Amino acid sequence: MGANKSISADIQSAVDELLPELHARSGGEKIGVTRESFSAILCEVAAKYSSAGNSHREVRTFLLTLRVEELALARACAAGENSAWEIFLIRYREKLYQSALRIAREDSAARDLADCLYAELYGTTIRNGERVSKLASFTGRGSLEGWLRTVLAQEFVNRYRRTKRTVSLDEENEDGTQFAAPEPEPLSAADPRLESATDAVLDALSAEDRLVLAAYYLDERTLAEIARMLGVHESTISRKLDKLTKGLRKKILAAMVQRGMARRQAEEALEVDVRDLQIDIRRTLAQEAQSAAFSGKEGVLPIAQKLAPRGKS
Repeated sequence: MGANKSISADIQSAVDELLPELHARSGGEKIGVTRESFSAILCEVAAKYSSAGNSHREVRTFLLTLRVEELALARACAAGENSAWEIFLIRYREKLYQSALRIAREDSAARDLADCLYAELYGTTIRNGERVSKLASFTGRGSLEGWLRTVLAQEFVNRYRRTKRTVSLDEENEDGTQFAAPEPEPLSAADPRLESATDAVLDALSAEDRLVLAAYYLDERTLAEIARMLGVHESTISRKLDKLTKGLRKKILAAMVQRGMARRQAEEALEVDVRDLQIDIRRTLAQEAQSAAFSGKEGVLPIAQKLAPRGKS
């Protein structure tokens, strides 16, 4: 489903139809999530992942796949409901620490990483009179535990990148670091429809898929490092990357055709030397607009090297 934040009649009617069932399943009444507020949450999530062509039936099917209990818990925590936060800590505190330990591999660093994330999850920052909590971005499309592992891994990468940026020039010179030569200007601009299609396809990926792609292709982390960050086996990451890269080119081609390009024209657009493309992949792969995890000047599509055709698609 593509991103469309407007609430269509089909979305509203599907939410209204399923609201009694989904709200009851969520247990929201016990943690301060009323039917009215849960209706607004479901509409928001459905609008984010629905496209203009989705029917009432398709929206209804999508809503039934959501993990509504975890969605209600996350949003109640984000709203500052103490009863929800107590439940959250009982269920996830130890799991978060264990995930942090797998990532940081040292007890004090793991506890510091987990504690820092708690503050962001609880929402200690106030912006425009409202609490700012990362849990407000959880949509219930996957498990809350998996989402938390992804956020924790991203925070670890944030810290790593910030630490690298604080190294002084003197320290770099002592280590024999050379000043980087300026990057050459791109030779040609990409068709705007290629950029639009690529943005749309990458934006539709899950947060974990975007993190894996960015960590592997943009930050050049190894399969073992990514697997350790997410608490899974290295072979799992290998299979995920293989599946993602095989599917991306076909999806981007289809999206370009939807934007008015002929099939042959779309294929030729992807055959351009990837070093000549001006597409800010880092911006699209960043899971949050304010995240610094994968920010940087590089935007010359290392991922596109996997999209280049090798024979017929």
